[in-house]
Amino acid sequence: MKALILSGGKGTRLRPITHTSAKQLVPIANKPIIFYGIEAIRASGITDVGIVVGDTEAEIRAAVGDGSAFGIRVTYIRQDAPRGLAHAVKVSQGFLGEDTFVMYLGDNLILDGITPLVEEFRRDRPNSQILLARVPHPEEFGVAELDGDRIKRLVEKPKEPKSDLALVGVYMFDATVFQAVKAIKPSARGELEITDAIQWLIDKGHTVRPHVIDGWWKDTGKLEDMLEANRIILDTLVPRTDGTIERSDITGKVVIEAGARVVASSVRGPAIIGKGAQIENAYVGPFTSIGDGVIVRGSEVEHSIILEGASISDIGGRIESSLVGRNVSIYRSQHKPRSFNFMLGDRSEVGLI
Repeated sequence: MKALILSGGKGTRLRPITHTSAKQLVPIANKPIIFYGIEAIRASGITDVGIVVGDTEAEIRAAVGDGSAFGIRVTYIRQDAPRGLAHAVKVSQGFLGEDTFVMYLGDNLILDGITPLVEEFRRDRPNSQILLARVPHPEEFGVAELDGDRIKRLVEKPKEPKSDLALVGVYMFDATVFQAVKAIKPSARGELEITDAIQWLIDKGHTVRPHVIDGWWKDTGKLEDMLEANRIILDTLVPRTDGTIERSDITGKVVIEAGARVVASSVRGPAIIGKGAQIENAYVGPFTSIGDGVIVRGSEVEHSIILEGASISDIGGRIESSLVGRNVSIYRSQHKPRSFNFMLGDRSEVGLI
């Protein structure tokens, strides 16, 4: 069995961060999102992995390499444009051949992994197995309508959903899916939809099995979803201190990486302080990821993701529910607002007045 990780999208919902970085490389708890998917695939016993890439191919290659660091073998597959998930399958046929495979969207997180689901697929050998989860806003996803344990219909982002069961970003197929992706036509938005391909399989009498998952799953395509994912992952941390703590109060699940310094500050977990970060006369609140080399001085940060190399100095108020890009500089200039909310692209500079 092989795996196919899709990481060719543009990440428009996370701009401006994704103007300068692949959305699959934005870190959750200081680890790129795509790494969680790779680790879940490897844990399920799959080692032959294709990664579908687009404009951010160089970044993905630099981060993942040949896969040896993860115990896998990676083949990169170029998709000329984001033409839909079914198109990604279509262009990957040369890599996948006749093998069964799991398709994993590179910006998705499934906290409990996929090992039992892969084992179920291997054991029962349906033509396809799709993962479903109940969501509050199904109109934002592909939606499944079930008749008992049988899939009745799949609709991509329906205006009036008939159920709250969304397709999770993990799918399993055998080689019959290639007949489907070649038979379907582009949707109204000009893409080959995986929902149409799966519906084709259903209509032609092939076995497509639904599996409703009970555990936590998140599509991290939006800021609020990314912050929630960060919160969930941080809450699984095992406290560890490899850096230096001076005259500071550290409580809860806190990881302080090598070379980091926490001086005259308060850090309340769950939180992670990256390598070489400097926290001075500051407060880092729960559910915060501080990236490598970040400086937080004379400021408060809570429920946020601060990417590597950023600097936050003498804010006075509290930064919360924010995603701050790499090498961003935020500093006080004059007056004192109480709270700030940011989504800032890499190398931005903000002077507060």
